[in-house]
Amino acid sequence: MRLRLTIDDHSVRVRSVGLDNAEVASSERPLPLVEVGVVGAGRTWSARRYIDSVASGRSRYVNHSVSSSAGGGETLTVTTADDVTGLRATTRLTASPSGAAIRVETTLSNDGLHSVDVAWVTSAVLGGLFGRDGLGSAQLWSADNDWLAEYRWAGADARALLPDVNRAAHEHDPRGAFTRTAVGAWSTDGSLPVGVAVDPATGRSVGWQVEHNGAWLWQVGERSSELYLSALGPTQAEHDWGLRLEPGDQFTTVPATLVLSLDGFEGAIAELTRARRDLRRPHEDHTRLPVIFNDYMNTLMGDPTTAKLLPLIEAAAAAGAEIFCIDAGWYDDDAEGWWDSVGAWEPAQGRFPDGIDEVLAYIRDKGMTPGLWLEPEVVGVRSAVAETLPDEAFFMRHGRRVVEHGRYHLDLRHPLARKHLDGAVDRLVEGLGVGYFKLDHNINPGSGTDHDALSAGSGLLGHNRAHLEWLDGVLDRHPHVTIENCASGGMRVDYAMLARLQVQSTSDQQDPLRYPPIAAAAPTAMTPEQAASWAYPQPDYSDDLNAFTLNTGLLGRLQLSGHLDEMTDAQRALVTDAVSVHKELRRTIPAARPFWPLGLPGWEDEWVALGLEHEDETLVTVWRRHGEDPTRTLRIPGLAQQSLVVPVFPRRSDVQRHLTTVDGEAQLEVTLPRAPQAVTLRVHHPRRA
Repeated sequence: MRLRLTIDDHSVRVRSVGLDNAEVASSERPLPLVEVGVVGAGRTWSARRYIDSVASGRSRYVNHSVSSSAGGGETLTVTTADDVTGLRATTRLTASPSGAAIRVETTLSNDGLHSVDVAWVTSAVLGGLFGRDGLGSAQLWSADNDWLAEYRWAGADARALLPDVNRAAHEHDPRGAFTRTAVGAWSTDGSLPVGVAVDPATGRSVGWQVEHNGAWLWQVGERSSELYLSALGPTQAEHDWGLRLEPGDQFTTVPATLVLSLDGFEGAIAELTRARRDLRRPHEDHTRLPVIFNDYMNTLMGDPTTAKLLPLIEAAAAAGAEIFCIDAGWYDDDAEGWWDSVGAWEPAQGRFPDGIDEVLAYIRDKGMTPGLWLEPEVVGVRSAVAETLPDEAFFMRHGRRVVEHGRYHLDLRHPLARKHLDGAVDRLVEGLGVGYFKLDHNINPGSGTDHDALSAGSGLLGHNRAHLEWLDGVLDRHPHVTIENCASGGMRVDYAMLARLQVQSTSDQQDPLRYPPIAAAAPTAMTPEQAASWAYPQPDYSDDLNAFTLNTGLLGRLQLSGHLDEMTDAQRALVTDAVSVHKELRRTIPAARPFWPLGLPGWEDEWVALGLEHEDETLVTVWRRHGEDPTRTLRIPGLAQQSLVVPVFPRRSDVQRHLTTVDGEAQLEVTLPRAPQAVTLRVHHPRRA
């Protein structure tokens, strides 16, 4: 990747960024390296746009340096200063060692004599996407992300989102922009913090992600007849965030990553996948991918007992599961229910007459790692913990504890809140031998907490960062524990969390026919090996439907559920075969790049497909959900007439497959005679071997 900066009137601006053989962004009126919205200075043009700040426009170059980064890449550090406010901005741009990615963050320092109030500051900003022709040629891709309906991507021409208002006639830029944002503690409630811009004519693409576990914003807009991108953490206008820097104070932005490709949308996602792998904390789970059985989904549904669990544990072990996670309810001895009484995280004696130790020991005896579900950040309003911790250990606004859906929310800036959680986790790991945690988060407490903070959004950011520090501490103390990230499924899918945690629950979706578009699109938001999609076969499902739901987990992180203990021998054999196949495929998944043989899935699409491309083989799962047409043609990179296409699950599948040639390009025609029906294929490319 090539980054060209210019010093114009002593200010530092991003002139262009590109790959060795092509510029992907090039601006005739380049933007500053960082934009800072200083209260009392504002913007040069009043608009809903996070560019053209007065303070950044007058900032001057101070120095720069290049150093080697810990991950093997290089870091360019550039410092600028605003002489009026005394604000100094030190921006670090770290190049990925293995791909076309740059990670950006900025530290603001007040070197002046007076306090400085900041309303917003960019994590990354880039002008001139695809040069002067970008507005007319570009497509912008973004994703809606809702509970039970995650990762729903849509693309549109830039001009459809940014109408041509005849800038020349008005001699001003528009005031609006195409904006995506999230509010509160659910970083992906409503939208993904990920976007892609593509020039279809050339294949050039830019991808980005904001790496924060709270509020964020990105926008693409028109500036001087060019396209710009601006990516931020929380802002004053959208998130009630603000920053007051006293002399000597510092503040660091949330990070953002930019990637470049010449291979369109899929190329940008491939580069994001590579960058995400580079970001992650090392952990053996990323390559081992042990099979998880979780007792919740369409099975015990938060009502575990010794009597219910023991036969499930035996059946899960027989099927080949390697982790058995007891989900919600294991702590519930309350006649009024557990939702608003959680917080102590003590096993319920009434559910486990001989103690939960008996159940966890049985899991270990069957050769599996025992796991437990926790929702660490909440305390029910009826919990005894709510009385033992002080008000300051919880989110507060206007002097009162924030209540949402019968729960208080812990503020992990407070040492007693962290001490409470550390005690619970250490007790479960060291006392009960728990080796896997599913950490859930089922409320969004709104804008944040204004206790000991300039504003609610500022308090939320402080909590978000304290939460990450707490997770780091857990993994430092217990490096062999695996942690699954969940927030009502996919409501907190970001690479502040996933740079630390090993597994991501992709959804809470309980309908097997609605899961394929979620599972297929999940690798746009996370690496395939972190994407845990539910496979919940049932005794009352047909063989086709059981195979359908089992296929949902094969090209990611297989997360089994279902009443395996009540199945026939033939049904159990099908489940065991799926687990065996996944264990074969997991040698490929951690190094593969995702692609979509039928295009990105639409929510109501009759057919859905996901592919993973690797050096010597390609894996493809195809789901036929409904509709009359039994045949689809798949686009598979590197496919040739000599390619060998083999169904791997179900092994005895009546799928029909034919290699065809269209305009000199080999394509795969797949026929699934019934709906619903699904199959996973392995494509071996002899010429690559």
